[in-house]
Amino acid sequence: MKMRDILRWSDVTPKAFWLSRRQLIAGAAAMVATPALARIDAAPSKYSTDAEPNTLEDITSYNNFYEFGTDKGDPARYAGGLTTDPWSVVIDGLVDKPGTYDLADVVKDQPLEERIYRFRCVEAWSMVIPWIGFELAGLLNRVGVQPGAKFVAFETLVRPEEMPGQSSPFIEWPYREGLRLDEAMHPLTILATGLYGEPMPNQNGAPIRLVVPWKYGFKSIKSIVRISLVDKMPPTTWNMLQPSEYGFYSNVNPNVDHPRWSQASERRIGAGLFGGRQDTLMFNGYEAEVASLYAEQDLAVDF
Repeated sequence: MKMRDILRWSDVTPKAFWLSRRQLIAGAAAMVATPALARIDAAPSKYSTDAEPNTLEDITSYNNFYEFGTDKGDPARYAGGLTTDPWSVVIDGLVDKPGTYDLADVVKDQPLEERIYRFRCVEAWSMVIPWIGFELAGLLNRVGVQPGAKFVAFETLVRPEEMPGQSSPFIEWPYREGLRLDEAMHPLTILATGLYGEPMPNQNGAPIRLVVPWKYGFKSIKSIVRISLVDKMPPTTWNMLQPSEYGFYSNVNPNVDHPRWSQASERRIGAGLFGGRQDTLMFNGYEAEVASLYAEQDLAVDF
């Protein structure tokens, strides 16, 4: 049975029902991956924020996904043609069990959770998104991280016939991202397969994407087809394009401005043009959980 035969986008659970019917979410999230995951707990993760989530419309209509265009509405317009079933992910480099894994194998035995995370973009806008996913550390532990590995590199699908933005030479495709190994193994870091109890919409990075909630959104790479364990800091797309503006770490930091705008405040999508501005929180509000990762670093230099 294929994922598209199990749940359809037209069956979206209304927000009010999602907030009250936790068991429905658990079942839907489990089926996104494989029926074998139906045992997941419906309770929200202990890492979830208590902030009100954005609407499904907000989350699915206002996106950065340059593979489909540079306008915020382009992903919703053009991503419907992306084929996400079948899907496989190459896991290679410094691992004990390298290989090409079917999506069902990637999520096999990984406990799916509902995680409501703040999501902050470098253009100074933010959302709160109810992801469905599992800790990246669980997958990495299963494939066996070798002692020499220090970083995890990720790549997005390249399929220009379905991703019209890839006809542009502006970016050297594939889109690339990376994390230091301790960042990748942190329990806040997840691979997400859905949101609001539904399979991941194409414009949000179907069928599987990274979510690193204390970093700017461009670090949370979408539509992943390769995960590589490496011993050196990998090249990342925005750092390759403009290293003076986009550092490798890209932690949310209100004290370090982007060269072309301030990062001290942000606009909450869905709160209105003038009513949604708020102070930016250090590490996007996850300072207590992740500040220790950078205790020996100058974050104005390692931005």
